[in-house]
Amino acid sequence: MSGSRITRRTVVRGLAVGSAIWPALRLSAEAEPKKARDSVTAIGGRRELFVDMALVERLDRCRLIQHPPRDEGTVLRLDRPWEGLFCGYSTVIRDGNRYRLYYRGRPSAGADGDDSEVTCYAESRDGRHWVKPDLELFEYRGHRPTNIVLAHAAPVTHNFCPFLDTRPGVNAKARYKAIGGTMSSGLMPYASPDGLRWRPIQDKPIISKEMVPFKYMFDSQNLAFWSELENCYVCFFRVFHRGVRSIARSTSEDFLHWSKPVLMEYRHRGEPAPREHLYTNQTHPYFRAPHIYISIAARFVPGRQVLSDEEAHAIGVHPRYFKDTSDAVLMSSRGTPWYERTFLSSFIRPGIGARNWVSRTNYPALNVVQTGPHEMSVYVNQDYAQPTAHLQRYSMRLDGFASVRADTEGGELVTKPLEFSGERLSLNFSTSAAGQIQVELIDVATGKAFPGFALSDCRPVIGNEIDRTVRWKGGAKLGELASRPVRIRFVLRDADLFAYQFAPIP
Repeated sequence: MSGSRITRRTVVRGLAVGSAIWPALRLSAEAEPKKARDSVTAIGGRRELFVDMALVERLDRCRLIQHPPRDEGTVLRLDRPWEGLFCGYSTVIRDGNRYRLYYRGRPSAGADGDDSEVTCYAESRDGRHWVKPDLELFEYRGHRPTNIVLAHAAPVTHNFCPFLDTRPGVNAKARYKAIGGTMSSGLMPYASPDGLRWRPIQDKPIISKEMVPFKYMFDSQNLAFWSELENCYVCFFRVFHRGVRSIARSTSEDFLHWSKPVLMEYRHRGEPAPREHLYTNQTHPYFRAPHIYISIAARFVPGRQVLSDEEAHAIGVHPRYFKDTSDAVLMSSRGTPWYERTFLSSFIRPGIGARNWVSRTNYPALNVVQTGPHEMSVYVNQDYAQPTAHLQRYSMRLDGFASVRADTEGGELVTKPLEFSGERLSLNFSTSAAGQIQVELIDVATGKAFPGFALSDCRPVIGNEIDRTVRWKGGAKLGELASRPVRIRFVLRDADLFAYQFAPIP
């Protein structure tokens, strides 16, 4: 496309998101209804990612792609007498320079919520090397010390799920909170000052089965967090809807009184997405862009048996746990009652070998955490119902869930109308040696580039960095456009753009 003006002739051809090819669409500033033209999203200084199409108006010869994490190997073996084959429902929390891991310990099969289930704990200083501390909190059949932080609290220990409460002014004695419980108990609230010593907040559930308009619920990892976006607590929990494992959400101002639950829907390209069994949802505010909730959910495929009886026997999997299979998918939400399923394909595929293709393995832990200057990690429970049960680490670049990509022929992305604050535009990007990115800022009112911010004024952005400031020739001051409606035009060649942010000058 030549020039900086968005015209009626602009047509999206072969627009691709993931593996799906979109039909040709006419999306232009002059062709769109006046109401849409006048709709401006105030992003302020927020970092924006390409996990959805929320702020994308037009793509031409480029596409959104997801970037599956890289397998970094085993970081914790679940081999203590009170851990074992049926460990699961893990949560990873970064609190300053300490990483905390919580997970269910269960060495043998049994009914959900019985007293043999305990909550175990491990910690790390870098997110890569984990230790199980010797704590004098609970013993297990004569073993003491242990790394157990909660026991004899059934059925709460079936799926005990903590979070670090970031609500402003939170009481230090309840800096950590948690929920746990099954349908028989409802979701019970707990609190802790240090993440190790837990106590019930009250003796009744915060969300009970009587509040939920479904016949079956809570039999999975349910979670809660304080939402900076919504200025309230949000809870995501398991329900069954028309025979499919689904997700509901509820909100609260005080963590004790919750709204009527709403069933989460799924969207793909503006249309309803396929309904699949999602065993865990693992929804959480992304730590570098908390207005975007990231969900790395466990997708469960019941009855899809991969292993023969002989193959299952050879790896020692429990005979009840190899008739199904599972992997992980990427979803997102912006505080809405639906998830964006921008990418329908798997985010984390099962690994090589029979042990990765059994029931209820490959379940991601809750939360993505930063584990290096340019790196973040997600953790996955693997080898479920096997003697080799363990936690695996997978790494990504910061903001690296997905990107907009153009090949060597070049392409471009134009955003919807935005208002920003800040004095510089930062990109998280990667190009080839021959590739580049240029940026143009377009006046929504005229459809033309602001003086000094045309494509011809932009110095090519080349390299591979997490934070690179875009520069225009002539010394034009970006801050002068703050709070004015703009469209951003990214022109890419052999490049990936992971995120952008308007920020102060450091």
